[in-house]
Amino acid sequence: MITMKNIIREGKDTLRSEAKKAVFPLSAEQRQLAHDMMEFLENSQDPKIAEKYHLRAGVGLAAPQVDVSLQMASVLVPSADGSAPLFKDTIVNPVIISHSVQGAALSEGEGCLSVDRDVPGYVVRHDRITLRYYDVEGQQHKIRLKNYPAIVCQHEIDHLHGILFYDHIDHDHPFTMEDEDLVIE
Repeated sequence: MITMKNIIREGKDTLRSEAKKAVFPLSAEQRQLAHDMMEFLENSQDPKIAEKYHLRAGVGLAAPQVDVSLQMASVLVPSADGSAPLFKDTIVNPVIISHSVQGAALSEGEGCLSVDRDVPGYVVRHDRITLRYYDVEGQQHKIRLKNYPAIVCQHEIDHLHGILFYDHIDHDHPFTMEDEDLVIE
């Protein structure tokens, strides 16, 4: 079981390096890692389990965050009403194949399980993306995402390329956006 102790923090080289592409079929260790990362997200979103194991809530966890150089990330975006998740899968070798011109940012900014400090500012990303990825079985998927699920997937894909969310913040004007960009509550 992955806990906060397994998640590396900023300053570690793995977080700033290009992750290696996965080769199919995935090894037993890689499949277990995918399972463990999704289990962490599920546990972190369950208040009782999160409190018991001192987990910070997360909606995404990339392999580099547990010190594994592999293009794989688990994503679990819950719905506001507690019904089926807006997006739940482990994305392997993900590629954004198209995106909107319109940007979007979360009103409260972004956070990261690998960053233990608050970094204020808008992280402007694409509001809509078309994502191509493989699941752990090697099955290819192509999906369209918008708003929060699109932002979460872009955040996790950044981890696979050595980019942290605060790299996108304009540090001179952290709360400046283009007029046409959306602020997502």
